[in-house]
Parts: sequence; C-alpha cells; structure tokens
Amino acid sequence: MASKFHVKKGDEVVVITGSAKGRRGKIAEVMTSRQAVILEGTDERSKEQDDRRRLVKPVLHYVKKNQENPSGALLWLESPIHVSNVMKADKYDARNVSKR
Repeated sequence: MASKFHVKKGDEVVVITGSAKGRRGKIAEVMTSRQAVILEGTDERSKEQDDRRRLVKPVLHYVKKNQENPSGALLWLESPIHVSNVMKADKYDARNVSKR
C-alpha cells in the first residue's frame, strides 16, 4: 500500500535538513517506494551560469556510450531527498516569521 505524504507533485518546498538545507524547489517527482521526492530548482539567475548550480541537490551521473553520446557523458542530475527532510514553503515561511 502506498504511503500518504504531506507534499505532492508541484508543491514548492524548502529542504530543512541535510546538505541542501535552506534550498527551495518545486517537487518534480514523488517516489513512494523510496519515500523520497525529487526537486527541480527554481533559481532563474543561475540557469545560464551552470547546470549544477541550479540543482537543489546535485549528483554526478555517468551515461554509457550510445548513439546520442558516442563517447559517453557525465550529467548533473537531481538527487532524491527523503520526504521527512522537506517542508512546504508557505508553512516554513510562516514558522520563520513568527520567530522574529
């Protein structure tokens, strides 16, 4: 039976723990079997600078040789983040405003 999460695809979330703490993103995919989510970065100004900088939690992935990449390739992809390590952005902002 699939688990029920506090977030869903399309929600804007903030990472609250881990190496990507404080980074914001929109949920691109929910992986119920791993209890994880994959985020897509929303930092527009860094899109033209570097693919890795716009990712919330980047990981390097090797692509084997194929017709599209005859000599193979290295790609920066988004790494999954456990669902307990993210919080909806509006709830996060409300919590931080009340602390001030």
